[in-house]
Amino acid sequence: MRIPAIRSQVHRAAAAAATASILLFAAHEATTQTQRFYPDDPIAREPESQDASVAAPYDPSQIYDLTFNLFVNAKHVPSGERARNINTIDEVPDSSWFTNRVGARALAADELVRGPNVGAAPDPSKWVILREKSAGAHPGFTAVDAKGETWFLEFDPTPFPEGATGAVQIATKIFWALGYNQVESYLTTFDPKKATIDPKAVVRRPSGDRTRFERDDLNAILETVARRADGTYRVIAGRLLPGKILGNFTYAGTRPDDPNDVFPHEHRRELRALRVFGAWTNLTDLKVHNSLDVLVTENGKTIVKHYLQDVGSTFGMNNELHEWDLGYEYFYQGDASLKRLYTLGFGLSTWQTVDYKEYPSVGKFEGVEFDPRKWHPQTPTKAYMELRDDDAFWAARRVAAFSDEMIRTLVHTGQFSDPAAEKHLADVLIQRRDKIKSIYLTQVNPIVNPRLDGAALTVENAAVSAGVVKGPVSYTASWMRFDNVTGATAPLSETKSTTTTVAVPAGLPATGFIAADLTAESDGHPSWKKPVRAFFRRDGSSWKLVGLERLPPRLTPDQSPAATGTRATR
Repeated sequence: MRIPAIRSQVHRAAAAAATASILLFAAHEATTQTQRFYPDDPIAREPESQDASVAAPYDPSQIYDLTFNLFVNAKHVPSGERARNINTIDEVPDSSWFTNRVGARALAADELVRGPNVGAAPDPSKWVILREKSAGAHPGFTAVDAKGETWFLEFDPTPFPEGATGAVQIATKIFWALGYNQVESYLTTFDPKKATIDPKAVVRRPSGDRTRFERDDLNAILETVARRADGTYRVIAGRLLPGKILGNFTYAGTRPDDPNDVFPHEHRRELRALRVFGAWTNLTDLKVHNSLDVLVTENGKTIVKHYLQDVGSTFGMNNELHEWDLGYEYFYQGDASLKRLYTLGFGLSTWQTVDYKEYPSVGKFEGVEFDPRKWHPQTPTKAYMELRDDDAFWAARRVAAFSDEMIRTLVHTGQFSDPAAEKHLADVLIQRRDKIKSIYLTQVNPIVNPRLDGAALTVENAAVSAGVVKGPVSYTASWMRFDNVTGATAPLSETKSTTTTVAVPAGLPATGFIAADLTAESDGHPSWKKPVRAFFRRDGSSWKLVGLERLPPRLTPDQSPAATGTRATR
């Protein structure tokens, strides 16, 4: 059993991508290169020490991305390889991609409500329109507010008043809490009487030509969006990001002009986990063009910061008025289409029989028929296909960390005028959260957070803590000495307990490293007998957890239901 420590992978990737003299963590000399664990394990932040100022804008083809995802990625056989950017205790360190928040620490209600917003809200007393909105399903444009700040404005389409703007407002805060970089977004007002058009503003015509943006163009947009009784419009305003916009990140491979981007994106756990987080919120529009790379300077270093942007295709708001299959099938899914063809339409798919309770501000979003293992975005990314059970477990713990109260607080920020719609959205998020907990927290050994003192080993059971499994549960620890250089183990003894506190055997070494294979026994959960191996190092008078391995480095498809589920059909 071997944990691919993040440091050794960074060494290998840096050696391949940079000169031989530029290696991360150069302080580790050859005398320690063969160690399994280093003095600073487990690391809390992914090293990003290289200057990325040479990174240049890149605009991948949206058509190519769509076609490749539908006809190549959909047939991809998962590698079964463990995520590469985890640290030695099977966690994702903070990075320019991800910051541990919910589940890692307590989030106060005001922090949830604020989300990524650190600046002042826009001043809607005056708007100057700069350009049309060039991407996305819902109408909008770029404008400057009365304070001179640039904002990206998005409106609600006429059939869904409050829907699109509410989805962005709520989902942005959810995905920020989950750990992703998000654009600052605010609900505000657009009054066409207080709007002017920049003389340099242009619009792309059907012919492809760009001509001046006229008042008639503004009126044409406003005719397609939801208007309030007073003639104003509810909009969601996204603040222009500081730094140099570099385009989008991909869900496979690395960015060749970013020397810190050393892990293939399909093997980044936080990108794989979007399959679980996407299923929870029904984020169906997972594609390259809903991501953003920005060149920024932080703490004196120029790095590429990676944003998951435009998460408004959630809660049924990516569906057109008569579009029902999003979340259940890809844009093109041959097996389902052929089934309907051969049965003359009588071979019904799940989405054709779901009893939706619809509100204009919520759309087609339900939790009764929902099964996260069968959820489909519009197109599958390679990272989506590479999800393993340990990735799904990690993601489910974060979903489980959202209490009912937290979910209702977040949904309330959507400022829906219909209390019933607000309650329905929160209820469905809670239903879907509970489905995710019950499935993904139980299909692997759920032991987490082992702590060792001189007399006892204490563990937690994520499934029991989340309330999806009730006792009795018994625990076994098989103890061994561990050689940090050779990797050799020598068995000591075995201890058992009917509680989460397990006795330490007599004769435990007073120095060095020890390991313990931890299993749990509960009726109906045979996978819990597969051990989680924990590694401890003696630091002074105490033991420190330095390693944890939940699953082997590589799995076959039949060893990971999360992986095999990628090819599930309906």
